[in-house]
Amino acid sequence: MPTWTALTHAKGREAAEALAEAGEDLTPEPVGSGVFEIEDGSDRWEVGLYFTEAPDDVGLALLAAAWDAPPFAVSELPEVDWVAHVRRELSPVEAGRFFVHGGHDADKVPEGAEALLIEAAMAFGTGHHATTKGCLLALDRMIAEGAEPQRIVDIGCGTAVLAMAAARSFPVIVLAGDIDPQAVDVARANVIANGLDGRVECVEAVGFDHPLIESAAPFDLVFANILKQPLIDLVPDMARQLAPGGRAILSGILVTQAEEVIAAYAAGGLALERRDDLGEWSTLVVRRG
Repeated sequence: MPTWTALTHAKGREAAEALAEAGEDLTPEPVGSGVFEIEDGSDRWEVGLYFTEAPDDVGLALLAAAWDAPPFAVSELPEVDWVAHVRRELSPVEAGRFFVHGGHDADKVPEGAEALLIEAAMAFGTGHHATTKGCLLALDRMIAEGAEPQRIVDIGCGTAVLAMAAARSFPVIVLAGDIDPQAVDVARANVIANGLDGRVECVEAVGFDHPLIESAAPFDLVFANILKQPLIDLVPDMARQLAPGGRAILSGILVTQAEEVIAAYAAGGLALERRDDLGEWSTLVVRRG
């Protein structure tokens, strides 16, 4: 089935989300919408509408004009077997003791590695992105240094690869939360596929805002592989929910954004312990004093 995308952008997250919501009233109705920060420091957010029927050009033009946005750029996408495509393109990823792979690469798991299975259909955030790999490497170093966190949470967990890595490494129940209910469903499926049912609890949550997460605080270790602005917005909660001496592994940050995030966390009482850059992405480890 062919699909169409219609893309524009708006100034500020609130305006972009409102524009996307208004777009859902178009005819034909989009099957989905999305808002994504354009990571160039401009505070502009891309707005995407996705259709299985050709969208109404006049309706899109009126919508863009009403929200003072540039005209939508409309593209028709060919039919693609994305699972097959991802399977061809993604190779296993080694990050210290961790080995992230699809089922088609199960025979490549090195002896003694902590293998994490993420199928191609659920490949977003599997470790093939430098931010996730950076977090796994930071966790690997903590383990090597003898860390033994008892209370762990993965904020914005995606496929739960970080939560599962922690559950494989420490004899505790790890919490994992995501704002996207579809991500939570994917995370739960991955937990079961990796034999960690009952070891990783996945919930729909905005940051720390969930009764299960709040009742488990304060945390010795927090993962937050999200984006720059959500990370900065999270500082007050992070400072409150981390135990004294607790550490947070942060990523989803461009190298050019790292100093701003470091300064925001320092102002919240969380000092930088380590920074590592992989390509254009930074991973930070901060500690509460």
